[in-house]
Amino acid sequence: MSGELTAFWASRAPAILVAAALVSALLIIALRPVLKRYAMARPNARSSHKIPTPQGGGIAVIAATIIISSTAFYFLPAGAAAALRLPIIFAAVVLTACVGVLADIHPENVVPRLLFQALAVGAVIFVLPSELRVFPILPLPAERIALLIGGLWFVNLVNFMDGLDWMTVVEVVPITAALAVIGLFGLLPAPAIAVSLALCGAMVGFAFFNRPVAKLFLGDVGSLPIGLMLGWLLVLLAGNGGRAAAILLPLYYLADSTITLIRRARNGEKVWRAHRSHFYQRATDRSFSVLAVVARVFIVNVALAALAIVTVIVRSRTADIAALSAGVALVAGLLYALTRGRSAE
Repeated sequence: MSGELTAFWASRAPAILVAAALVSALLIIALRPVLKRYAMARPNARSSHKIPTPQGGGIAVIAATIIISSTAFYFLPAGAAAALRLPIIFAAVVLTACVGVLADIHPENVVPRLLFQALAVGAVIFVLPSELRVFPILPLPAERIALLIGGLWFVNLVNFMDGLDWMTVVEVVPITAALAVIGLFGLLPAPAIAVSLALCGAMVGFAFFNRPVAKLFLGDVGSLPIGLMLGWLLVLLAGNGGRAAAILLPLYYLADSTITLIRRARNGEKVWRAHRSHFYQRATDRSFSVLAVVARVFIVNVALAALAIVTVIVRSRTADIAALSAGVALVAGLLYALTRGRSAE
């Protein structure tokens, strides 16, 4: 990244973070009376909460991210945002949020939700720069199909993992902060850095209301579009030479969700049904407090973010292998600790 843009982010990044946090928090305050009346989440088989709690905080998070990042685009060089076709990206994000509203109101309508999610993910993949390659060994059509399948899974796994107070906060904040730092090394275009900073700030604004015991949940209206934005940012990172970093940043979410899905499928369970089989959920059933779980996840995610940044700075196959090995060990240790519960201490 040029020295001019580096200086821009050094001066503007705090303003973007603070503005997104404030807009997110103010929108939540404005929306809470409506959400309390029309969007109460009732405890079910998947829930960690015991009493009805308003959901839909994701509306504020997504709105703040789009508003603040779009404002930041005006301070970038002409054409920087247009190159990524961001109106289409944001339209796909809004579509995914609408799918989330449907999921929050009618959770049993699985097939229509998946079709609209596939449409949103497909739109994001369609507007990726033609020269961006994540799996250059594959023909371009095969790569894009693989990205569509992977993107659809990633959007849903972020939703699956949003089942505990602060869980999505301690995942998204380290990832987006690391993406903003990595962008300074030239692996993300400037508008993508703005989006990562705005999403980070918006999640910080939401965190106050979602702290244990949560007074507000994201809802699918938040977790699904957040998954889409994170997936888009990680694909940009991977396609610009940061494949190891793109794997490391979401590694805990990828491991917990994928292992849980495989285990449930092997046991003959209906994988689309609500459940409490994730490692973080099992930890709370084994005497871990919510804060104990999310604190451990946050520490591991910060370590993964640091490893991802190292791979960008060092830029060698040896560093990538070492960082990935360390990341796998960290996540495996966390999953083991969460499985064992307090008895492991």
